[in-house]
Amino acid sequence: MTLRNIFKTIVITGLFFLAVLPAGAQDLLARQAPIDRRTKKVDTLALQNLLRKENLESPSAQLYADWNNQYAHREQELPDSFRIDLRHFHMPTVSRVITSNFGSRWGRQHKGIDIKVYIGDTIRAAFSGKVRIVQYEGGGYGKYIVIRHTNGLETIYGHLSKQLVVENQTVRAGDVIGLGGNTGRSTGSHLHFETRLCGVALNPALMFDFRAQDVVADSYMFRKNSYRHESVEANRSRGVVGNGRYTQEEVRGEMAQNATTAGSEEKQYHKVASGETLYSIADKRGVTVDTLLKLNKLSRSSKIRPGMIIRYS
Repeated sequence: MTLRNIFKTIVITGLFFLAVLPAGAQDLLARQAPIDRRTKKVDTLALQNLLRKENLESPSAQLYADWNNQYAHREQELPDSFRIDLRHFHMPTVSRVITSNFGSRWGRQHKGIDIKVYIGDTIRAAFSGKVRIVQYEGGGYGKYIVIRHTNGLETIYGHLSKQLVVENQTVRAGDVIGLGGNTGRSTGSHLHFETRLCGVALNPALMFDFRAQDVVADSYMFRKNSYRHESVEANRSRGVVGNGRYTQEEVRGEMAQNATTAGSEEKQYHKVASGETLYSIADKRGVTVDTLLKLNKLSRSSKIRPGMIIRYS
């Protein structure tokens, strides 16, 4: 049988099959096609809604192309506009003393805000997110931490004396992440705090008011064509006033106010180093061993190990 005859046989058999199908079955086949198309459309909408929900919950997913533990920041294209959710925040420190503004300083750009803290002061995550970097940079940040947040921001905490989190760790707003210090390129103990969007430094004063210990609003609408001008206004409103320098009396007065405001609720922590004991930690932190035992629900026979976080106040 030739190929042409085979083809004719197949066509005739198909036509015969359709001819003998009951009318109801033919109607069913006819109706099934639009049902399949509608089902496909519903599945597509469901997928789109799921993606939209994920983007609402984690806008950072649509801003960053990758996750990398090697670099502190890498600038990429900024969106024309982007709403940054500032709710559910926690101030990174109780200090209200800003010692250096964002912007031009000593002939170079200062990409963050410096807040006066002392060595050992508690530093907390500003928003919930995931730790991307825990590194040391001798000529710059010193011991520093970078966290990528679900609202699209990345925050950097520099010059720490201790880093109490690890890379790829998930943190919540207010979690203790480190202790204040004077490491790296620093002329005195302070917290260098940066807020970045797509790797580009934004003035933290656009969003944070350290003197008021609050954010400026529930959200900040970033606009590519106006954020630089807004940064200047933010410094005037919420940055260092006057010549940008505090007298020692002003610093002591502000820090005393911080302590009063924080009250007894502010907790402080110590990361156990190799060879340390409860007795050596108590001596170093100026507390009693009984205080450490009580705060950490330990007994005198409890063993501590390097890397443990011990609360001491």
